[in-house]
Amino acid sequence: MENKKLEDQIIEYMEQIEIPDELDRCVQQGIEIGRLYQERKKMMRKWMKGLTTSAAVMGIAFVGTANLSPTFAQTMSEIPVIKSLVKVVTFGQYEYKQDNYEANIEVPIIEGLENQVLQEQLNAKYLEESKKLFEQFKTDIAEIERLGGEGHLGTDAGFEIKTDNESILSIGRYMVNTAASSSTTIQYDTIDKKNEILITLPSLFKDDTYIEVISEYVKAQMKQQMLEDENKMYWIESEEETIEGFKKIHPEQNFYITTQGKLMISFDKYEVAPGYMGIVELEIPTDILEEILVSDAYIH
Repeated sequence: MENKKLEDQIIEYMEQIEIPDELDRCVQQGIEIGRLYQERKKMMRKWMKGLTTSAAVMGIAFVGTANLSPTFAQTMSEIPVIKSLVKVVTFGQYEYKQDNYEANIEVPIIEGLENQVLQEQLNAKYLEESKKLFEQFKTDIAEIERLGGEGHLGTDAGFEIKTDNESILSIGRYMVNTAASSSTTIQYDTIDKKNEILITLPSLFKDDTYIEVISEYVKAQMKQQMLEDENKMYWIESEEETIEGFKKIHPEQNFYITTQGKLMISFDKYEVAPGYMGIVELEIPTDILEEILVSDAYIH
């Protein structure tokens, strides 16, 4: 009887306590975290269905780091506070190591875009590219084995963030293939985080005159660098010497925008120079672009 009376007193006391708005907000945040976490698990399970066929037979590990790592747990705990931020995390990884064959392919995923169509298109592209790269790696192994099993084969792929500020996200996805020699490629995507659109090189300019303007500057810089440094070498088209080489950039030439709002033009290894030069990147001065830019919102 005394216990019952004590319970009644406790209940009466608790009912008189005013729950602060901040506590109620925290509870709601907790509910939101749980909901987002469950949605993320469903999405990742759906994406991972197609990744376990022949990979399992070959002993390949696909690690869902966004699901398993401590970093992801921290990310989830921050979602109510930073849900408006756009960022890139590692979604998963293809790994293979046996004899002279080794692959390490990281799959990036973009989070935080309200433009779900753009976000899903980019993430689907990154996943598909990684799958194709790994399938090619397996095909190359099979061909080497068919020819006698002699040789080394390596594939390393991942991503790096070149720019991540209030306006711009530039993400580069690199791939290094190693066999008798090595080749390196990198592909950039640049996103307007405020308007949530993918920025293309043509979209920056009023018309296609940018191709000639940038190309002439690039050739001049290549020549200047070779004069100043004997260790630098570029392949530049020359009418006098009938040498085939760089003539002009592609209309969709690989590029990114720096934190300072500068345009960087990028060339893959062997694209405009010998292999020892690696990836070639050149900054294009804004003053030679001012008259042909659509606006100074991105390049300034």
